Amino acid sequence: MRSIFTIMIVATLAAGCAAAPAEVGGEVRPAGTATPTTTPGQPRTIAKGLRVPWSIAFLDGGDALVAERDRARLLRVTAAGRVTSLGAIKGVQPDGEGGLMGVAVKGERVFLYYTAASDNRIVRYRLTGGRLSDAKVIVKGIPKGAIHNGGRLAFGPDGFLYATTGETGDRRLAQDRGSLGGKILRVTEDGAPAPGNPFGTLVYSYGHRNVQGLAWDPAGRLYASEFGSSSHDEVNLIKAGGNYGWPEVEGVGSDPGFVNPIVTWRTSAASPSGMAYAKGSLWVGALQGKRLWQVPLGEDGEDGAAGTPVARFKGTYGRLRAVTPAPDGTLWVGTSNYDGRGDPRPGDDRILSVPLS
Repeated sequence: MRSIFTIMIVATLAAGCAAAPAEVGGEVRPAGTATPTTTPGQPRTIAKGLRVPWSIAFLDGGDALVAERDRARLLRVTAAGRVTSLGAIKGVQPDGEGGLMGVAVKGERVFLYYTAASDNRIVRYRLTGGRLSDAKVIVKGIPKGAIHNGGRLAFGPDGFLYATTGETGDRRLAQDRGSLGGKILRVTEDGAPAPGNPFGTLVYSYGHRNVQGLAWDPAGRLYASEFGSSSHDEVNLIKAGGNYGWPEVEGVGSDPGFVNPIVTWRTSAASPSGMAYAKGSLWVGALQGKRLWQVPLGEDGEDGAAGTPVARFKGTYGRLRAVTPAPDGTLWVGTSNYDGRGDPRPGDDRILSVPLS
């Protein structure tokens, strides 16, 4: 029976483009046969009373750094639930979907992505003795807007920093390789283009509307979750130099010049944000869909085949945004019910620890 939304999954060819999906009764046949190998258990609340915990990154000692978007505070959260503030980050100007967003950690270095007065930027700090110091802007000039600011930061297995950006509602930026908007960036810790970048610039991939999540599987393949417009949200298998089609195509297209997604949802079911890999699946927080999507991945090498996604905790916790693997093998998931589009509940916003069995 056809559901109220359509899940579409297609295989991505080794060359980086996807085969056209087979239409069956108005829906799209799943190309992958992977099934979940683990099941999430009952979540436990780690912290509550937060305001839009946009991202989570773990320190070497096991504590987590949590960025509150609208308050512009960086929090330190222990596994036992103790929350301390490292302070409001200077220069952040929250506006609409902008504010303090991504956080990534490498040793004593903390990297933050935030909205400033004239742009979005990446700033590097040193964290010692519970104090941030030595602020240095390493990337600036990322377009900002009331919407579509990107904001995710993560270190890849290659040791370089990846950053996601949005096209701020100006669609033409996504196809302009000279703009930092609508891209995935790959940079060194000093903000220079990482060696091997396809165009010799910061740009790693382009043709994106608003990438919100990054995750790598054990083979080192990079996946990204992305907001669609009116029809389909996406998970993409990211290739260096790939053009992911926006605004020329949303979801699966037929132009071989664009890389097709490996998973799409109708926008009412997803608005996919933070994403993590754990135990054979991608785990994707859904904002409008108010659920945690589990996307099982096959072992088919470079084709990136994915099985049918499974909705977890549908409607239970409201809007879900941050999703990060914790050192103890659980997933930490942040709600986003205070972002202006949700319905806050007592205790919101909160960080949940989700066991995987």
